[in-house]
Amino acid sequence: MLRLFAHLLSYLCHPLFMLTYMLLILLTVNPYLFGVNNLGDSSYLILMVFFSTVFIPGFSIVMMKFLGLIETIELKNQQERIGPYIITGVFYLWMFRNILDNPNIPIAFKVFVLGATIALFVAFFINLFSKISMHTLGMGGLLAMVVITMFQYSHGSFWVNLSFFKFQMNMTQLLMAVIILSGLVGTSRLLLKAHEQQEVYGGYIVGILSQFIAMMILI
Repeated sequence: MLRLFAHLLSYLCHPLFMLTYMLLILLTVNPYLFGVNNLGDSSYLILMVFFSTVFIPGFSIVMMKFLGLIETIELKNQQERIGPYIITGVFYLWMFRNILDNPNIPIAFKVFVLGATIALFVAFFINLFSKISMHTLGMGGLLAMVVITMFQYSHGSFWVNLSFFKFQMNMTQLLMAVIILSGLVGTSRLLLKAHEQQEVYGGYIVGILSQFIAMMILI
């Protein structure tokens, strides 16, 4: 049961989803940054980010598996990760370049995209010598994003509107939830024996620092 939960959590918190999650959180916490009243008014932007940073890189990895270029889509060894790193990095750079001069995209999201791009290329460099957990790298970036949003772009509580109910949260509650989720993801990767402890901790460190470096560059 624990391994099943760990697998499920690893899929739901896959690093490719992190930029989309960051966008959804920012739109929920403060949609006015994007000049809209609610998350649903930015469906085009959400789809663009999902398509560019989830669908295309994910499809490319599946095609690499189909063509025999990698053994598994889980990318268990360093050599298998090189191609997916490059493909994902190209689309992250493309995304950042396209939103950089767009006045309709707030600086907050530009920071988070740049931070994710920096983290990805740092991970690519580290991968030449050692593995690093991309799951905890992504969660570290998400955690840093919530902290930055909490102090820079939030104005108190906000409503989370789901299809079946809605509830109110504040940034402290969101931060606690992301901290707990980050810990669970790291524990899941250790439980599945996908990484050693230093690879998990290294992912957190790179993900967190990359977001703050991006903030210092752009703000």
